[in-house]
Amino acid sequence: MDEVLALLEHQDGVVARRQVLALGWTQTQLAHALRRREWVPVHPGVYVNHTGPLTWQQRAWAAVLVCWPAALGGWSAVRAHEGPGRRQHDESAPIEVVVRHGRHPAPLPGVRVRSSRRFEESVQLGLSPPRQRYDDAIVELADRCRDELRAVAVLADACGGRRTTAARLLERMAAMTRLARRGLLEAVLADVDAGTCSVLEHAYLVRVERAHGLPPGRRQVPAARANGRMVFQDVVHGGQAAGGQRWQQVVELDGRLFHDSAAARDRDLERDLDTALDGADTVRLGYGQVLGRPCATAVKLGLLFQRRGWGGAPTGCPDCAVPKSA
Repeated sequence: MDEVLALLEHQDGVVARRQVLALGWTQTQLAHALRRREWVPVHPGVYVNHTGPLTWQQRAWAAVLVCWPAALGGWSAVRAHEGPGRRQHDESAPIEVVVRHGRHPAPLPGVRVRSSRRFEESVQLGLSPPRQRYDDAIVELADRCRDELRAVAVLADACGGRRTTAARLLERMAAMTRLARRGLLEAVLADVDAGTCSVLEHAYLVRVERAHGLPPGRRQVPAARANGRMVFQDVVHGGQAAGGQRWQQVVELDGRLFHDSAAARDRDLERDLDTALDGADTVRLGYGQVLGRPCATAVKLGLLFQRRGWGGAPTGCPDCAVPKSA
């Protein structure tokens, strides 16, 4: 009996029939506990030791035990690793479970099962409850996102939460053979690891500037500051206005994927102020504007360039309905 009580304590009050029988209980003892409502069925062959609502942790244990051998996967694995406080998880969402490739557990309410060819190497069965490794879960979730911006956000939040690093995620990705967004994810993580934003710069060139007929910008333009320090501006758009004057607009591409220190933010603001003193305003764009909303960003930049003196107008790309004139 002591062994069963210890198991219940370890598994947050949830236990499987096979476990108690392996510990020496008889079918009669099990039936007695169920009849007296000391234990209540959650799934076939899985019970909880109370009659009230289940906690998220108990639902997670029950899902793993009914599909055993299994582990929490996806967002459920992330929730188990991070705990309830770091981000807003939907506690009522189905529990995600990963099993070995080729297994097909029967459908169950409140449980979502996925098979994996990498089950043995990607899960930690010794954790409570068993779960997919944090890095593996993050990479797979980013790869499964509906759009690229969400994929970037998953990586950003994981790195920003200091639970992993870009280098570790890249290392895990190297062992994954079935990734639909491998190129994007590897490029973003490589940039994070190196502290650069080349992925964002390339996306701006292709998806915003060229795709919408904006005036070509000059890249990594050196600019001397009053203190003698040389800085490089990401993109400088400009040309000759109708009246003969020159117009210019600086676009800085902020590829950092998580919140920076106050000192880093202060350096950016100082840089923007210096640019204004040189007679050119700065707009600062991030992944949301470039990857998430490139067409809308192009329209707004077109309007801004027109106000600076550009005589052209943005054009539409195959993915948008940008008006012929802005």
